[in-house]
Amino acid sequence: MNQPITLIASGDLRLSANQVCWPAQQQMEMALTSAIEQHGHRVVRGHAPDGALGHGFISSQRQGMDVFRGIDPDSPLIVAEAVWQYSHHVLAGLTTHQGPILTVANWSGQWPGLVGLLNLNGSLTKAGVPYSSLWSQDFNDSWFQERLGQWLRSGRVEHDTSHVSHFDPSTVEIATRNIGSEIARELKRDKAIMGVFDEGCMGMFNAIIPDHLLNPVGVFKERLSQSALYHEVQQVSDSEAQAVRRWLDDAGMRFHTGPSHESDLTDAQILDQCRTYIAAVRIADDFGCDCIGIQYQQGLKDLLPASDLVEGMLNDSVRPPVMSRDGSRELYAGVPLTHFNEVDECAGLDGLLTQRVHSTMGQPVENTLHDLRWSDRDESGTTDDEVWVLEISGAVPASHFAGGWSAAEGFRQPAMYFPSGGSTIRGISKPGDVVWSRIFVEGDRLKMDLGRASAIELPIEETQRRWDSTTPQWPIMHAVLHGVTRNQMMARHKANHIQVAYANSAEEADRAMKAKAVAAAELGMEVALCGVS
Repeated sequence: MNQPITLIASGDLRLSANQVCWPAQQQMEMALTSAIEQHGHRVVRGHAPDGALGHGFISSQRQGMDVFRGIDPDSPLIVAEAVWQYSHHVLAGLTTHQGPILTVANWSGQWPGLVGLLNLNGSLTKAGVPYSSLWSQDFNDSWFQERLGQWLRSGRVEHDTSHVSHFDPSTVEIATRNIGSEIARELKRDKAIMGVFDEGCMGMFNAIIPDHLLNPVGVFKERLSQSALYHEVQQVSDSEAQAVRRWLDDAGMRFHTGPSHESDLTDAQILDQCRTYIAAVRIADDFGCDCIGIQYQQGLKDLLPASDLVEGMLNDSVRPPVMSRDGSRELYAGVPLTHFNEVDECAGLDGLLTQRVHSTMGQPVENTLHDLRWSDRDESGTTDDEVWVLEISGAVPASHFAGGWSAAEGFRQPAMYFPSGGSTIRGISKPGDVVWSRIFVEGDRLKMDLGRASAIELPIEETQRRWDSTTPQWPIMHAVLHGVTRNQMMARHKANHIQVAYANSAEEADRAMKAKAVAAAELGMEVALCGVS
């Protein structure tokens, strides 16, 4: 490459987040630029920082389109990410860019730059845009430098994906195969409804399944409005909301409350979350939904507290009862109402399949998505394995904690994301055997990756170090992936999210994974096993 390297940075839509995270982005860009210059190349930033706003991110789709009009379409381009970013800010420009594209993130848990990178990668994959991707802690390590040089010379980076193998249903023992086949047949025959409270949360193009891909598997969207949800929230009585709060208190959940709405978690915020929980269940029942997704951020964040507590309750079979409006019947009694955080429809379809497979096989039905947030070596000496930090502020069922609701704590969502606050469900996921999976779109086709993991226990000091390195208000799973290295996971995974579900033993986890793989394959998905055979 003889041309200068153009560097851009996609950011959040929220000014507060962009301002708080800008110093980390600046530090990352300086280190990355130095690494590129060591190879004899010059870096030109594609858009100047805005001194009045206090940051240098592209912060809207409109701005992104304007920025790309000033970039040579044939220039080599790097999207540098140290923070969470809205992929649609830059996706339009990237779809028509002709030069080689490299997405790069710093290997840090501080701000979810790795999460933002994976979301952008998944969005580019769905859009059919060729790209390469790299990540590094300090941009001086030999692994990064070697592959950066490869991209600078050829415009491409090759990664090891030998952990990925095509799934062949005929290799699965007959009893397990029959379970997956029957679940697929039932879904196609009887069909299911995915309730969607407004699509496209946080620019996640990769999280939207087109109808022409979703409907053939037997799932159809009920397009719902967050304004309808807000209205229904207002209809829930104080006594009904208080009953949900009492149930949580009696179950042992501890809320860390304070007097200030702007900075503390307040009892009023929790009651609004209890109202939202009741309202969501009632609307889901109105439309006969089998699973629902609340957009969670844009829109509702200006009207209501965050839906974290709501989503975790929905995903648990152990939760406060919700009665119909006339009080005649309990809605979705004794089972989760599968919820997909941030309206990630790929996670919604995965969660629906997971619940049906695990229910049929007598395995725990509670499942959730997590952010694939960050990984690090264990500093406590408990294990020599690379341990992933899986975190998501919403959707985690308390049944994933060793003590259930008694092990759950409620902290206020960070104000830079949620001005109206709201309680998270913080806890430590219990040790156990886990099936992980992800549905994604590539080549106008639904695909699914599956693998196995172990959730492990770490000393509280090591857990706290990881919380302090990421977001301490959120729940955490210490996950060791089976047969997949850190770099292999980053190279292959096409999403910011990963679906997880427990099984009662390692053998039962293997069977559940294969039954779900059979179901997905019979529904027409291209299925791959990652790190396992």
